[in-house]
Amino acid sequence: MVSADLWLVVGLGNPGPSYAGNRHNVGFMVLDALAARVGGKFKAHRSRAEVIEGRLAGTRVILAKPRSYMNESGGPVKGLRDFYKVPVERLVVVHDELDIPYGAVRLKQGGGDNGHNGLRSITKSLADKDYLRVRFGVGRPPGRMDPAAFVLKDFSGTERKDLDLDVDRAADAVEALMAQGLAAAQNTFHAS
Repeated sequence: MVSADLWLVVGLGNPGPSYAGNRHNVGFMVLDALAARVGGKFKAHRSRAEVIEGRLAGTRVILAKPRSYMNESGGPVKGLRDFYKVPVERLVVVHDELDIPYGAVRLKQGGGDNGHNGLRSITKSLADKDYLRVRFGVGRPPGRMDPAAFVLKDFSGTERKDLDLDVDRAADAVEALMAQGLAAAQNTFHAS
């Protein structure tokens, strides 16, 4: 039986302290901000993820951070979706996005992976690309830097000045998406 009133919000990142401040881990950072709002602590789940069950935006939610590396996120996400029986239209994936300026937040449903290995893995595992996405802009790499190397570097000192506020704004976007729907949340967060 599908859990029609339950949301699954997954933040993407790589496990371990050496990756904690990387641009690629901003999905984990947003989930940590949401966890603080729920007032819970992440606990191991058999789907190879850390989860918190709680309430956000007046509804039931599972917050999750896969314990796999980014490019293997699909297995844990599919495991969570199957375990909790969450329909794809209530699955939200929070991730970094190179093609959006630093700190900007964009929301969409479906689409391609745009070279993002975490999204590619999820789409392949689910055999469905119509899940919701909250995309946190990390900007393009400087000069000729390889994008893969860029996302595995920590945020710059300049970026870190506003990082907490920007992460909170992305967490606000997740709550708006759950409470108001995609179009209303886009109107709010794409305007700025």
